Amino acid sequence: MTTRFRNRTEAGQLLAKKLTAYANRKDVLVLGLPRGGVPVAYEVAKALNAPLDICLVRKLGVPGHKELAMGAIASGGVRVLNYDVVSWLNISGKTIDKVAQKELRELQRRDRAYRGDRPPADARDRTVILVDDGLATGSTMRAAVAVLREQQPKSIVVAVPVAPPDTCKTLSAEVEEVVCLMTPEPFYAIGLWYENFAQTTDEEVRELLNERLSAVKHEAISF
Repeated sequence: MTTRFRNRTEAGQLLAKKLTAYANRKDVLVLGLPRGGVPVAYEVAKALNAPLDICLVRKLGVPGHKELAMGAIASGGVRVLNYDVVSWLNISGKTIDKVAQKELRELQRRDRAYRGDRPPADARDRTVILVDDGLATGSTMRAAVAVLREQQPKSIVVAVPVAPPDTCKTLSAEVEEVVCLMTPEPFYAIGLWYENFAQTTDEEVRELLNERLSAVKHEAISF
């Protein structure tokens, strides 16, 4: 196993090899967490011959330390807090609300930018593979799981290239399966485990979603 991924594309291709049990199944849906999780999810969806969509969530970064997550929000009013961080830094409810309001506006903007007028994919009674480019505290992924549970999927699989062991263990209690290629200790940060961790753009997300949607439609017509 590589100690660092070249980029998100390679990470997705390697991750897909650990998910072959889900290939060519009509009930499987792959959801990427924008923005960085989408290039990884695209490679997974392509390899598994599965449809691709997004699961919109936003990290609630600590003011002044945005990379440190004090929680996350998702569509439908879902909010997940990292109580260890909140209590450690003594963050007030007012501060959390202020950050959440700002992130909600960005959540709504991304929904319009990525999907346009296309409705979200239906997750009911499906096996959903939730993909990100890595996990740190896991708050964002836990918010994604929470919003997805409301849609009553058959099962949820969390699949990521890299994450701390403790985060994987915590998530394992909340979903049916966690697939992670690397669980390094000490972890430090997701970007450390990529040679190229350049920010994914809105345009890249749109292109990948549209490309996979077109491919799925073409495959359906072929059959």
